[in-house]
Amino acid sequence: MKNILAYLLLLMGFRTSAQDFSLYQKREFTGAAGQVLPYRILYPDNYDKTRTYPLILFLHGSGERGNDNEKQLTHGAKLFLTPENRQAFPCIVLMPQCPDGGFWGTVKIDQSTSPATFDFDYSRPSTPPLDMAVSLLRQVAQTESVDPKRLYVMGLSMGGMGTFEAVYRNPKLFAAAIPICGGGDTVRYDKPIKNVPFRVFHGDADAVVGVNNSRAMVRRLKQLKATVQYTEYPGVNHNSWDNAFAEPDLLTWLFANKRKRKGV
Repeated sequence: MKNILAYLLLLMGFRTSAQDFSLYQKREFTGAAGQVLPYRILYPDNYDKTRTYPLILFLHGSGERGNDNEKQLTHGAKLFLTPENRQAFPCIVLMPQCPDGGFWGTVKIDQSTSPATFDFDYSRPSTPPLDMAVSLLRQVAQTESVDPKRLYVMGLSMGGMGTFEAVYRNPKLFAAAIPICGGGDTVRYDKPIKNVPFRVFHGDADAVVGVNNSRAMVRRLKQLKATVQYTEYPGVNHNSWDNAFAEPDLLTWLFANKRKRKGV
């Protein structure tokens, strides 16, 4: 009976305790131009301001855009809510929400092909949503109890693209990056990013963002002699984030990385 009730509540749009995202506090960030970026913030258990914590910027995919300050929790939020991870990896997590029509990455998209064709061009200014997300990260790093040498960025799909670009635009900010089924501008990716370790994931059957996008970025990272680990999942479509989040050493790897100098 209990399982049936939980299923009915789920169908009606209610979250059971296993899907309770209330620990992610609702906030809004106002940018320099007056634009508002909704975001959620997760604090560690027993948040202690006398110590410092790692800070993660998590960038969602295009399907979670909007202004409800809810949908961006669809993928990835649960990773940081498990009792095991909250105990083993106390951290602060930021999950901003990109507005409808906005994009984390600087890219032109041709959807007449399958998978779509992505033309990344970092010579153009970064997008307002990405600028605001990074500004939010910087503000929280300065106002909360954050270890400035342990700032991280990760994201999936559109957020994977934003992850690659966030590192490119801010090569001295992040201690590590995890782009999942994303892509980036291989032509302009250059030496300043070589000190940022990457862990890249993609499914080889991705029908939305072709796997060649990650393969190309990994080749470029290796050319730059950056530290990069690449995992490609055979037969996996666009939801390779499910596999990536299930990697048993994902957070261990992430939090093991620390910048030698403060990145804020």
